[in-house]
Amino acid sequence: MIRYCDFSAPVGRLLLAGDEEGLRRISFQDGFHPLEPARDWRRTEEPFRDTLAQLEAYFAGELRKFDLALAPEGTPFQRNVWSALSEIPYGGTVSYGELARRLGKATSPRAVGAANGRNPIPIVIPCHRVIGADGSLTGFGGGLAIKRRLLDLEAGDRLFS
Repeated sequence: MIRYCDFSAPVGRLLLAGDEEGLRRISFQDGFHPLEPARDWRRTEEPFRDTLAQLEAYFAGELRKFDLALAPEGTPFQRNVWSALSEIPYGGTVSYGELARRLGKATSPRAVGAANGRNPIPIVIPCHRVIGADGSLTGFGGGLAIKRRLLDLEAGDRLFS
């Protein structure tokens, strides 16, 4: 059974969804594609207490790496990309091309970018840390303004305090 709850973050409303295996989704509810809970999902904060505490600590600038049970659904290639995203250090960024090279897919930065864009657990799996080769901000499910805010937070800008 999928359980879910809402979280009011400094970047807007988030919907968290998961089950006994772990956190499966974080959705930017004020963004382009808000997640509509299915009829059989159950609203409850109980299984998300640790997730909520870690998100609060992250937005307060007190947490640099999440330690949560995650259960993202995707292809093996997508899960490989998402695993690589988790290795990008707090406050760091990499280009899509560099991420593709790290994965041994140097000729496939678009495929890596597409997998990055399908990340179902943004923030925790830090897809916001991937930028264009020229340093520009590109694509983010929560919108580029939120991507900028997350990068600024990690750079030490206390916009969220």
